[in-house]
Amino acid sequence: TNSLTMAWRLYKNLSEEQQRYEKQLIFEHPAFVKLCQQLLRDARRMTRGDLVFSLHALVNLGVPQNTLLLQTLVRVCQEKLNQLDNRCISVLATTLAGMDKDKNVSALQAGLQLLVEQRISSIRDIFILQNLMKCLGKDAPVFLKKKLEMAVLREIDGLTFPNALRMFLALAAMNYCSLPILNPCSKKIQENIHDVPFRQLILILEVCHTLQYRNVKLFSALADYVNSTAYLWDKRQIILFLSACEALGFQPTELLDIFAEKVTEDPDFLNLKNLLTVLRVYSRLNHVPRVQKHLFFEILHRCLNKCLPQISNTELLKAVYSLGILGYLPQHALDELLQKDSKDELLLPDDLKEQNTMMLRCVKTCMELDSPSFTKPAFVLTENMSSLVSLNLKKAQEALIELLGDENMFLQNVQLPYRYHIDFEIRMDSDRKKVLPITATDNHPDSRVQRWLAFLFAPVSAFCLGTTHPQGKLAMKKRHLNKLGYHVILIQNKKFQEMKNEDAVEFLKRKIYSEDPSSFPEATVQDNN
Repeated sequence: TNSLTMAWRLYKNLSEEQQRYEKQLIFEHPAFVKLCQQLLRDARRMTRGDLVFSLHALVNLGVPQNTLLLQTLVRVCQEKLNQLDNRCISVLATTLAGMDKDKNVSALQAGLQLLVEQRISSIRDIFILQNLMKCLGKDAPVFLKKKLEMAVLREIDGLTFPNALRMFLALAAMNYCSLPILNPCSKKIQENIHDVPFRQLILILEVCHTLQYRNVKLFSALADYVNSTAYLWDKRQIILFLSACEALGFQPTELLDIFAEKVTEDPDFLNLKNLLTVLRVYSRLNHVPRVQKHLFFEILHRCLNKCLPQISNTELLKAVYSLGILGYLPQHALDELLQKDSKDELLLPDDLKEQNTMMLRCVKTCMELDSPSFTKPAFVLTENMSSLVSLNLKKAQEALIELLGDENMFLQNVQLPYRYHIDFEIRMDSDRKKVLPITATDNHPDSRVQRWLAFLFAPVSAFCLGTTHPQGKLAMKKRHLNKLGYHVILIQNKKFQEMKNEDAVEFLKRKIYSEDPSSFPEATVQDNN
Protein backbone atom coordinates (compact mmCIF):
# COMPACT_ATOMS: atom_id res chain seq x y z
CA THR A 1 0.00 0.00 0.00
CA ASN A 2 2.80 2.43 0.85
CA SER A 3 4.52 1.69 -2.48
CA LEU A 4 1.33 2.26 -4.49
CA THR A 5 0.43 5.43 -2.57
CA MET A 6 3.92 6.88 -3.05
CA ALA A 7 3.78 6.04 -6.77
CA TRP A 8 0.45 7.88 -7.01
CA ARG A 9 1.75 10.95 -5.13
CA LEU A 10 4.75 11.22 -7.44
CA TYR A 11 2.64 10.52 -10.53
CA LYS A 12 -0.04 13.17 -9.86
CA ASN A 13 2.52 16.00 -9.76
CA LEU A 14 3.77 15.28 -13.28
CA SER A 15 2.62 17.01 -16.44
CA GLU A 16 0.08 15.24 -18.65
CA GLU A 17 2.75 14.19 -21.14
CA GLN A 18 5.06 12.90 -18.39
CA GLN A 19 2.15 11.00 -16.83
CA ARG A 20 1.55 9.08 -20.06
CA TYR A 21 5.22 8.10 -20.26
CA GLU A 22 5.53 7.17 -16.55
CA LYS A 23 2.29 5.20 -16.60
CA GLN A 24 3.65 2.99 -19.36
CA LEU A 25 6.90 2.44 -17.43
CA ILE A 26 5.00 1.58 -14.24
CA PHE A 27 2.65 -0.89 -15.92
CA GLU A 28 5.52 -2.60 -17.76
CA HIS A 29 7.75 -2.84 -14.67
CA PRO A 30 8.05 -6.47 -13.42
CA ALA A 31 7.90 -5.33 -9.78
CA PHE A 32 4.51 -3.68 -10.40
CA VAL A 33 3.10 -6.94 -11.79
CA LYS A 34 4.33 -8.84 -8.70
CA LEU A 35 2.91 -6.15 -6.42
CA CYS A 36 -0.52 -6.46 -8.05
CA GLN A 37 -0.43 -10.27 -7.78
CA GLN A 38 0.43 -10.05 -4.08
CA LEU A 39 -2.35 -7.52 -3.56
CA LEU A 40 -4.83 -9.83 -5.24
CA ARG A 41 -3.81 -12.76 -2.98
CA ASP A 42 -3.83 -10.73 0.24
CA ALA A 43 -6.88 -8.52 -0.39
CA ARG A 44 -9.10 -10.19 2.22
CA ARG A 45 -6.34 -10.11 4.88
CA MET A 46 -5.54 -6.41 4.48
CA THR A 47 -6.43 -3.80 7.08
CA ARG A 48 -9.29 -1.44 6.22
CA GLY A 49 -6.89 1.49 5.66
CA ASP A 50 -4.56 -0.48 3.38
CA LEU A 51 -7.55 -1.79 1.44
CA VAL A 52 -9.13 1.58 0.58
CA PHE A 53 -5.82 3.38 0.01
CA SER A 54 -4.62 0.64 -2.35
CA LEU A 55 -7.86 0.87 -4.33
CA HIS A 56 -7.56 4.67 -4.40
CA ALA A 57 -3.98 4.56 -5.69
CA LEU A 58 -4.67 1.93 -8.38
CA VAL A 59 -7.73 3.79 -9.70
CA ASN A 60 -5.81 7.06 -9.89
CA LEU A 61 -2.82 5.41 -11.56
CA GLY A 62 -5.22 4.35 -14.32
CA VAL A 63 -5.41 0.57 -13.78
CA PRO A 64 -8.39 -0.55 -15.90
CA GLN A 65 -11.58 -0.96 -13.89
CA ASN A 66 -12.56 -4.26 -15.51
CA THR A 67 -9.41 -6.05 -14.24
CA LEU A 68 -9.75 -8.89 -11.74
CA LEU A 69 -7.63 -6.93 -9.24
CA LEU A 70 -9.87 -3.84 -9.10
CA GLN A 71 -13.10 -5.82 -9.15
CA THR A 72 -11.80 -7.97 -6.28
CA LEU A 73 -10.82 -4.93 -4.20
CA VAL A 74 -14.25 -3.38 -4.79
CA ARG A 75 -15.99 -6.58 -3.64
CA VAL A 76 -13.78 -6.85 -0.53
CA CYS A 77 -14.54 -3.21 0.31
CA GLN A 78 -18.21 -4.12 0.11
CA GLU A 79 -17.70 -7.04 2.51
CA LYS A 80 -15.76 -4.89 5.01
CA LEU A 81 -17.85 -1.74 4.63
CA ASN A 82 -19.15 -1.68 8.21
CA GLN A 83 -15.56 -1.91 9.53
CA LEU A 84 -14.46 1.32 7.82
CA ASP A 85 -13.81 4.38 9.96
CA ASN A 86 -14.81 7.90 8.86
CA ARG A 87 -11.45 8.59 7.19
CA CYS A 88 -11.66 5.37 5.17
CA ILE A 89 -15.25 6.19 4.19
CA SER A 90 -14.05 9.57 2.87
CA VAL A 91 -11.22 7.99 0.82
CA LEU A 92 -13.52 5.28 -0.54
CA ALA A 93 -16.17 7.86 -1.51
CA THR A 94 -13.51 9.90 -3.36
CA THR A 95 -12.32 6.77 -5.18
CA LEU A 96 -15.79 5.67 -6.26
CA ALA A 97 -16.51 9.14 -7.64
CA GLY A 98 -13.72 8.59 -10.16
CA MET A 99 -14.93 5.15 -11.28
CA ASP A 100 -17.43 4.20 -13.97
CA LYS A 101 -20.74 2.73 -12.87
CA ASP A 102 -20.84 -1.06 -13.07
CA LYS A 103 -22.60 -3.74 -11.02
CA ASN A 104 -20.00 -3.93 -8.22
CA VAL A 105 -19.34 -0.18 -8.06
CA SER A 106 -23.07 0.64 -7.94
CA ALA A 107 -23.64 -1.89 -5.15
CA LEU A 108 -20.72 -0.45 -3.14
CA GLN A 109 -21.99 3.12 -3.66
CA ALA A 110 -25.46 2.16 -2.46
CA GLY A 111 -23.99 0.51 0.65
CA LEU A 112 -21.74 3.50 1.27
CA GLN A 113 -24.70 5.88 1.08
CA LEU A 114 -26.57 3.85 3.73
CA LEU A 115 -23.47 3.84 5.95
CA VAL A 116 -23.08 7.64 5.60
CA GLU A 117 -26.72 8.09 6.65
CA GLN A 118 -26.02 6.08 9.83
CA ARG A 119 -22.66 7.70 10.64
CA ILE A 120 -23.25 11.30 9.61
CA SER A 121 -24.02 12.54 13.13
CA SER A 122 -20.64 11.27 14.36
CA ILE A 123 -18.56 12.96 11.62
CA ARG A 124 -16.94 16.12 12.95
CA ASP A 125 -14.23 16.62 10.33
CA ILE A 126 -15.37 19.24 7.80
CA PHE A 127 -12.86 17.95 5.21
CA ILE A 128 -14.44 14.47 5.35
CA LEU A 129 -17.91 16.01 5.07
CA GLN A 130 -16.82 17.93 1.98
CA ASN A 131 -15.47 14.75 0.38
CA LEU A 132 -18.73 12.94 1.07
CA MET A 133 -20.74 15.82 -0.42
CA LYS A 134 -18.63 15.81 -3.59
CA CYS A 135 -18.73 12.05 -3.97
CA LEU A 136 -22.39 11.42 -3.18
CA GLY A 137 -23.12 14.15 -5.73
CA LYS A 138 -26.33 15.51 -7.14
CA ASP A 139 -28.00 12.06 -7.18
CA ALA A 140 -28.00 11.89 -3.37
CA PRO A 141 -31.55 12.04 -1.96
CA VAL A 142 -32.67 15.43 -0.65
CA PHE A 143 -32.96 14.22 2.94
CA LEU A 144 -29.31 13.11 2.88
CA LYS A 145 -28.23 16.47 1.43
CA LYS A 146 -30.05 18.17 4.31
CA LYS A 147 -28.33 15.88 6.84
CA LEU A 148 -24.95 16.74 5.34
CA GLU A 149 -25.89 20.42 5.46
CA MET A 150 -26.74 20.17 9.18
CA ALA A 151 -23.49 18.31 9.87
CA VAL A 152 -21.48 21.06 8.13
CA LEU A 153 -23.37 23.80 10.00
CA ARG A 154 -22.37 22.20 13.31
CA GLU A 155 -18.72 22.81 12.37
CA ILE A 156 -19.16 26.08 10.44
CA ASP A 157 -17.66 28.27 13.19
CA GLY A 158 -14.26 26.68 12.65
CA LEU A 159 -14.38 27.22 8.89
CA THR A 160 -10.99 28.09 7.37
CA PHE A 161 -10.38 29.92 4.10
CA PRO A 162 -9.27 26.76 2.17
CA ASN A 163 -12.33 24.92 3.49
CA ALA A 164 -14.56 27.79 2.34
CA LEU A 165 -13.26 27.38 -1.22
CA ARG A 166 -13.68 23.59 -1.12
CA MET A 167 -17.18 23.95 0.32
CA PHE A 168 -18.28 25.92 -2.77
CA LEU A 169 -17.14 23.02 -4.97
CA ALA A 170 -18.75 20.43 -2.68
CA LEU A 171 -22.14 22.16 -2.82
CA ALA A 172 -21.84 22.47 -6.61
CA ALA A 173 -21.15 18.73 -6.86
CA MET A 174 -24.36 18.08 -4.92
CA ASN A 175 -26.18 20.82 -6.87
CA TYR A 176 -27.47 22.04 -3.52
CA CYS A 177 -27.75 25.77 -2.79
CA SER A 178 -27.44 26.07 0.98
CA LEU A 179 -27.51 29.76 1.93
CA PRO A 180 -26.58 29.07 5.60
CA ILE A 181 -23.34 27.49 4.32
CA LEU A 182 -22.67 29.69 1.28
CA ASN A 183 -23.05 33.03 3.09
CA PRO A 184 -20.32 32.43 5.72
CA CYS A 185 -18.12 30.82 3.04
CA SER A 186 -18.55 33.93 0.89
CA LYS A 187 -17.60 36.15 3.82
CA LYS A 188 -14.46 34.09 4.47
CA ILE A 189 -13.48 34.32 0.78
CA GLN A 190 -13.99 38.10 0.80
CA GLU A 191 -11.76 38.41 3.87
CA ASN A 192 -8.99 36.46 2.11
CA ILE A 193 -9.56 37.64 -1.45
CA HIS A 194 -5.85 38.31 -2.10
CA ASP A 195 -5.04 34.63 -1.48
CA VAL A 196 -7.44 33.31 -4.13
CA PRO A 197 -5.64 31.97 -7.25
CA PHE A 198 -7.08 33.21 -10.54
CA ARG A 199 -8.48 29.82 -11.54
CA GLN A 200 -10.34 29.69 -8.22
CA LEU A 201 -11.88 33.10 -8.93
CA ILE A 202 -13.42 31.67 -12.08
CA LEU A 203 -14.52 28.49 -10.28
CA ILE A 204 -16.27 30.51 -7.57
CA LEU A 205 -18.28 32.43 -10.19
CA GLU A 206 -19.07 29.23 -12.11
CA VAL A 207 -20.27 27.54 -8.90
CA CYS A 208 -22.49 30.54 -8.10
CA HIS A 209 -23.98 30.25 -11.59
CA THR A 210 -24.56 26.49 -11.17
CA LEU A 211 -26.23 26.98 -7.79
CA GLN A 212 -28.06 30.16 -8.87
CA TYR A 213 -26.45 31.85 -5.88
CA ARG A 214 -26.54 35.63 -6.27
CA ASN A 215 -24.28 37.48 -3.84
CA VAL A 216 -23.53 40.98 -5.12
CA LYS A 217 -21.07 41.70 -2.28
CA LEU A 218 -19.02 38.62 -3.17
CA PHE A 219 -19.06 39.37 -6.91
CA SER A 220 -18.12 43.00 -6.28
CA ALA A 221 -15.20 41.95 -4.04
CA LEU A 222 -13.92 39.56 -6.71
CA ALA A 223 -14.30 42.20 -9.44
CA ASP A 224 -12.58 44.88 -7.32
CA TYR A 225 -9.67 42.51 -6.69
CA VAL A 226 -9.25 41.70 -10.40
CA ASN A 227 -9.68 45.39 -11.19
CA SER A 228 -6.95 46.45 -8.74
CA THR A 229 -4.56 43.78 -10.04
CA ALA A 230 -5.50 43.96 -13.73
CA TYR A 231 -1.89 44.73 -14.67
CA LEU A 232 -0.92 41.25 -13.40
CA TRP A 233 -3.38 39.33 -15.53
CA ASP A 234 -3.21 38.30 -19.14
CA LYS A 235 -5.99 39.82 -21.25
CA ARG A 236 -7.31 36.32 -21.96
CA GLN A 237 -7.67 35.73 -18.22
CA ILE A 238 -9.69 38.93 -17.86
CA ILE A 239 -11.92 37.76 -20.73
CA LEU A 240 -12.58 34.52 -18.82
CA PHE A 241 -13.48 36.49 -15.70
CA LEU A 242 -15.77 38.87 -17.59
CA SER A 243 -17.46 35.95 -19.32
CA ALA A 244 -18.16 34.32 -15.94
CA CYS A 245 -19.61 37.63 -14.70
CA GLU A 246 -21.78 37.92 -17.81
CA ALA A 247 -23.22 34.45 -17.20
CA LEU A 248 -24.36 35.73 -13.79
CA GLY A 249 -25.74 38.97 -15.23
CA PHE A 250 -23.25 40.90 -13.07
CA GLN A 251 -21.75 44.11 -14.48
CA PRO A 252 -18.21 44.86 -13.15
CA THR A 253 -18.30 48.43 -14.54
CA GLU A 254 -14.75 49.55 -13.75
CA LEU A 255 -13.18 46.33 -15.00
CA LEU A 256 -15.16 46.55 -18.25
CA ASP A 257 -13.83 50.08 -18.75
CA ILE A 258 -10.24 49.03 -17.98
CA PHE A 259 -10.48 46.07 -20.34
CA ALA A 260 -11.86 48.32 -23.11
CA GLU A 261 -8.75 50.49 -22.71
CA LYS A 262 -6.54 47.41 -23.00
CA VAL A 263 -8.33 46.46 -26.22
CA THR A 264 -7.83 49.90 -27.73
CA GLU A 265 -4.12 49.82 -26.77
CA ASP A 266 -3.41 46.33 -28.08
CA PRO A 267 -6.16 44.68 -30.17
CA ASP A 268 -3.90 42.02 -31.72
CA PHE A 269 -4.83 39.37 -29.13
CA LEU A 270 -8.46 39.42 -30.32
CA ASN A 271 -8.82 36.22 -32.31
CA LEU A 272 -12.30 35.13 -33.41
CA LYS A 273 -13.08 33.26 -30.18
CA ASN A 274 -12.03 36.17 -27.94
CA LEU A 275 -13.81 38.69 -30.15
CA LEU A 276 -17.12 36.82 -29.96
CA THR A 277 -16.81 36.55 -26.17
CA VAL A 278 -16.07 40.28 -25.79
CA LEU A 279 -19.04 41.19 -28.02
CA ARG A 280 -21.34 38.88 -26.08
CA VAL A 281 -20.23 40.25 -22.70
CA TYR A 282 -20.52 43.95 -23.55
CA SER A 283 -23.84 43.55 -25.39
CA ARG A 284 -25.57 41.44 -22.76
CA LEU A 285 -24.38 43.69 -19.92
CA ASN A 286 -25.25 46.75 -22.04
CA HIS A 287 -21.90 48.33 -21.32
CA VAL A 288 -20.53 51.20 -23.35
CA PRO A 289 -17.06 52.35 -22.18
CA ARG A 290 -16.98 55.78 -20.57
CA VAL A 291 -13.95 56.92 -22.58
CA GLN A 292 -12.94 56.25 -26.19
CA LYS A 293 -16.14 54.33 -26.79
CA HIS A 294 -16.17 55.04 -30.50
CA LEU A 295 -12.55 53.88 -30.87
CA PHE A 296 -13.35 50.72 -28.89
CA PHE A 297 -16.23 49.74 -31.17
CA GLU A 298 -14.34 50.71 -34.32
CA ILE A 299 -11.52 48.35 -33.25
CA LEU A 300 -14.01 45.55 -32.60
CA HIS A 301 -15.49 46.27 -36.05
CA ARG A 302 -12.05 46.07 -37.69
CA CYS A 303 -11.28 42.81 -35.89
CA LEU A 304 -14.61 41.42 -37.06
CA ASN A 305 -13.81 42.39 -40.65
CA LYS A 306 -10.48 40.54 -40.40
CA CYS A 307 -12.29 37.40 -39.19
CA LEU A 308 -14.94 37.42 -41.95
CA PRO A 309 -13.14 34.89 -44.21
CA GLN A 310 -13.10 32.27 -41.41
CA ILE A 311 -16.33 33.07 -39.56
CA SER A 312 -19.33 30.74 -39.68
CA ASN A 313 -22.82 31.99 -40.54
CA THR A 314 -24.06 31.63 -36.97
CA GLU A 315 -20.99 33.40 -35.54
CA LEU A 316 -21.41 36.25 -38.03
CA LEU A 317 -25.05 36.64 -37.02
CA LYS A 318 -24.17 36.64 -33.30
CA ALA A 319 -21.42 39.23 -33.82
CA VAL A 320 -23.62 41.64 -35.80
CA TYR A 321 -26.50 41.08 -33.37
CA SER A 322 -24.26 41.90 -30.37
CA LEU A 323 -23.06 45.14 -31.95
CA GLY A 324 -26.63 45.98 -33.00
CA ILE A 325 -27.83 45.65 -29.40
CA LEU A 326 -25.32 48.35 -28.47
CA GLY A 327 -26.52 50.61 -31.29
CA TYR A 328 -23.51 50.06 -33.55
CA LEU A 329 -23.99 48.89 -37.13
CA PRO A 330 -20.85 47.17 -38.58
CA GLN A 331 -21.52 47.97 -42.23
CA HIS A 332 -19.19 45.50 -43.97
CA ALA A 333 -20.21 42.56 -41.78
CA LEU A 334 -23.85 43.63 -42.07
CA ASP A 335 -23.65 43.62 -45.88
CA GLU A 336 -22.18 40.11 -45.81
CA LEU A 337 -24.89 38.90 -43.43
CA LEU A 338 -27.70 40.30 -45.57
CA GLN A 339 -26.13 38.79 -48.67
CA LYS A 340 -26.12 35.38 -47.00
CA ASP A 341 -29.71 35.89 -45.88
CA SER A 342 -30.84 36.77 -49.41
CA LYS A 343 -29.26 33.52 -50.67
CA ASP A 344 -30.94 31.52 -47.84
CA GLU A 345 -27.51 30.58 -46.52
CA LEU A 346 -28.61 31.32 -42.96
CA LEU A 347 -31.04 28.39 -42.88
CA LEU A 348 -30.15 26.33 -39.82
CA PRO A 349 -31.19 23.16 -37.99
CA ASP A 350 -34.44 23.34 -36.03
CA ASP A 351 -32.66 23.60 -32.65
CA LEU A 352 -31.07 26.93 -33.71
CA LYS A 353 -33.73 28.20 -36.08
CA GLU A 354 -35.94 30.08 -33.60
CA GLN A 355 -33.05 31.85 -31.85
CA ASN A 356 -31.35 32.83 -35.10
CA THR A 357 -34.61 34.06 -36.62
CA MET A 358 -35.06 36.32 -33.58
CA MET A 359 -31.47 37.65 -33.87
CA LEU A 360 -31.86 38.35 -37.58
CA ARG A 361 -35.14 40.18 -36.98
CA CYS A 362 -33.46 42.32 -34.30
CA VAL A 363 -30.58 43.14 -36.66
CA LYS A 364 -33.03 44.32 -39.35
CA THR A 365 -34.91 46.41 -36.76
CA CYS A 366 -31.63 48.02 -35.68
CA MET A 367 -30.79 48.77 -39.32
CA GLU A 368 -33.99 50.75 -39.64
CA LEU A 369 -34.44 52.43 -36.25
CA ASP A 370 -30.75 53.10 -35.49
CA SER A 371 -30.03 54.49 -38.93
CA PRO A 372 -29.03 58.18 -38.89
CA SER A 373 -31.69 58.79 -41.55
CA PHE A 374 -34.54 57.52 -39.34
CA THR A 375 -36.91 60.26 -38.20
CA LYS A 376 -39.39 60.03 -35.36
CA PRO A 377 -42.89 59.34 -36.73
CA ALA A 378 -45.64 61.84 -35.97
CA PHE A 379 -47.94 59.02 -34.96
CA VAL A 380 -47.36 55.33 -34.25
CA LEU A 381 -50.09 52.87 -35.14
CA THR A 382 -50.75 50.64 -32.16
CA GLU A 383 -52.91 47.61 -31.54
CA ASN A 384 -54.54 46.95 -28.20
CA MET A 385 -54.06 43.19 -27.92
CA SER A 386 -56.49 42.51 -25.07
CA SER A 387 -58.18 44.21 -22.16
CA LEU A 388 -57.00 41.33 -20.00
CA VAL A 389 -53.63 41.59 -18.32
CA SER A 390 -51.50 38.82 -16.90
CA LEU A 391 -51.61 38.15 -13.17
CA ASN A 392 -48.20 39.72 -12.60
CA LEU A 393 -49.50 43.02 -14.05
CA LYS A 394 -52.83 43.03 -12.20
CA LYS A 395 -51.46 45.16 -9.37
CA ALA A 396 -50.12 47.76 -11.84
CA GLN A 397 -53.47 47.87 -13.65
CA GLU A 398 -55.38 48.43 -10.39
CA ALA A 399 -52.92 51.13 -9.28
CA LEU A 400 -53.31 53.00 -12.60
CA ILE A 401 -57.13 52.83 -12.35
CA GLU A 402 -56.99 54.19 -8.79
CA LEU A 403 -54.57 56.94 -9.83
CA LEU A 404 -56.20 57.98 -13.13
CA GLY A 405 -59.80 57.14 -12.27
CA ASP A 406 -60.74 55.18 -15.37
CA GLU A 407 -59.53 52.37 -17.62
CA ASN A 408 -60.04 54.71 -20.60
CA MET A 409 -57.07 56.78 -19.43
CA PHE A 410 -54.51 54.18 -20.53
CA LEU A 411 -53.95 51.34 -22.94
CA GLN A 412 -52.73 47.92 -21.88
CA ASN A 413 -51.08 45.05 -23.79
CA VAL A 414 -50.13 47.37 -26.64
CA GLN A 415 -48.56 45.87 -29.76
CA LEU A 416 -46.30 48.20 -31.74
CA PRO A 417 -44.55 47.91 -35.10
CA TYR A 418 -41.30 45.90 -35.18
CA ARG A 419 -42.93 43.31 -32.89
CA TYR A 420 -42.44 45.46 -29.82
CA HIS A 421 -44.91 45.21 -26.98
CA ILE A 422 -45.53 47.55 -24.06
CA ASP A 423 -47.48 46.76 -20.90
CA PHE A 424 -49.24 50.13 -20.49
CA GLU A 425 -49.40 53.30 -22.58
CA ILE A 426 -50.38 56.74 -21.27
CA ARG A 427 -50.75 59.96 -23.30
CA MET A 428 -50.24 63.42 -21.83
CA ASP A 429 -50.88 66.99 -22.90
CA SER A 430 -48.26 69.50 -24.07
CA ASP A 431 -47.68 70.80 -20.52
CA ARG A 432 -47.12 67.23 -19.32
CA LYS A 433 -49.50 67.90 -16.45
CA LYS A 434 -52.64 66.16 -17.65
CA VAL A 435 -53.31 62.59 -18.78
CA LEU A 436 -55.55 62.49 -21.86
CA PRO A 437 -58.28 59.87 -22.36
CA ILE A 438 -57.28 57.26 -24.92
CA THR A 439 -60.58 57.50 -26.82
CA ALA A 440 -59.88 61.16 -27.62
CA THR A 441 -56.48 60.47 -29.15
CA ASP A 442 -56.75 56.93 -30.43
CA ASN A 443 -55.80 55.99 -33.99
CA HIS A 444 -55.18 59.54 -35.22
CA PRO A 445 -52.64 62.26 -34.47
CA ASP A 446 -53.61 64.73 -31.77
CA SER A 447 -51.68 67.98 -31.34
CA ARG A 448 -52.44 67.97 -27.62
CA VAL A 449 -50.42 64.80 -27.10
CA GLN A 450 -46.89 65.87 -26.21
CA ARG A 451 -45.70 62.95 -24.14
CA TRP A 452 -46.29 59.26 -24.85
CA LEU A 453 -45.45 57.14 -21.85
CA ALA A 454 -44.60 53.46 -22.27
CA PHE A 455 -44.51 51.41 -19.06
CA LEU A 456 -42.42 48.26 -19.16
CA PHE A 457 -42.68 45.99 -16.12
CA ALA A 458 -39.63 43.78 -16.53
CA PRO A 459 -38.39 40.81 -14.49
CA VAL A 460 -35.31 41.24 -12.30
CA SER A 461 -33.39 39.00 -14.72
CA ALA A 462 -33.70 41.72 -17.42
CA PHE A 463 -31.46 44.02 -15.34
CA CYS A 464 -27.83 43.67 -14.35
CA LEU A 465 -27.59 41.98 -10.97
CA GLY A 466 -28.31 44.25 -8.02
CA THR A 467 -28.94 47.34 -10.20
CA THR A 468 -31.60 49.04 -12.30
CA HIS A 469 -29.24 49.00 -15.29
CA PRO A 470 -31.11 47.19 -18.10
CA GLN A 471 -29.37 44.33 -19.87
CA GLY A 472 -28.81 44.41 -23.62
CA LYS A 473 -32.14 43.32 -25.09
CA LEU A 474 -34.20 45.48 -22.74
CA ALA A 475 -31.89 48.46 -23.32
CA MET A 476 -32.26 48.02 -27.08
CA LYS A 477 -36.05 47.90 -26.75
CA LYS A 478 -36.01 51.08 -24.64
CA ARG A 479 -33.78 52.83 -27.19
CA HIS A 480 -36.04 51.84 -30.07
CA LEU A 481 -39.20 52.91 -28.24
CA ASN A 482 -37.51 56.28 -27.66
CA LYS A 483 -36.91 56.48 -31.41
CA LEU A 484 -40.62 55.84 -31.97
CA GLY A 485 -41.45 58.81 -29.74
CA TYR A 486 -42.11 57.11 -26.41
CA HIS A 487 -40.79 58.15 -23.04
CA VAL A 488 -40.01 54.74 -21.56
CA ILE A 489 -40.40 53.98 -17.88
CA LEU A 490 -38.68 50.76 -16.81
CA ILE A 491 -39.93 49.14 -13.61
CA GLN A 492 -38.62 46.04 -11.88
CA ASN A 493 -41.85 44.11 -11.47
CA LYS A 494 -40.67 42.10 -8.46
CA LYS A 495 -39.98 45.25 -6.43
CA PHE A 496 -43.25 46.79 -7.59
CA GLN A 497 -45.18 43.69 -6.45
CA GLU A 498 -43.59 44.00 -3.01
CA MET A 499 -44.96 47.56 -2.53
CA LYS A 500 -48.06 48.27 -0.50
CA ASN A 501 -51.01 49.34 -2.67
CA GLU A 502 -50.84 53.00 -1.59
CA ASP A 503 -47.07 53.06 -2.17
CA ALA A 504 -47.54 51.55 -5.64
CA VAL A 505 -50.02 54.30 -6.57
CA GLU A 506 -47.68 57.02 -5.28
CA PHE A 507 -44.75 55.43 -7.14
CA LEU A 508 -46.63 55.48 -10.47
CA LYS A 509 -47.80 59.05 -9.80
CA ARG A 510 -44.17 60.18 -9.48
CA LYS A 511 -43.23 58.33 -12.64
CA ILE A 512 -46.06 59.87 -14.66
CA TYR A 513 -45.99 63.47 -13.46
CA SER A 514 -42.53 64.11 -12.08
CA GLU A 515 -40.12 62.45 -14.48
CA ASP A 516 -38.50 64.74 -17.03
CA PRO A 517 -37.87 63.16 -20.45
CA SER A 518 -34.24 64.24 -20.29
CA SER A 519 -33.72 62.22 -17.11
CA PHE A 520 -33.47 59.04 -19.15
CA PRO A 521 -30.35 59.44 -21.31
CA GLU A 522 -29.50 56.60 -23.64
CA ALA A 523 -25.97 55.20 -23.34
CA THR A 524 -25.27 53.98 -26.84
CA VAL A 525 -22.45 54.20 -29.32
CA GLN A 526 -24.49 56.75 -31.28
CA ASP A 527 -24.21 59.44 -28.58
CA ASN A 528 -22.62 62.66 -29.82
CA ASN A 529 -22.49 61.45 -33.43
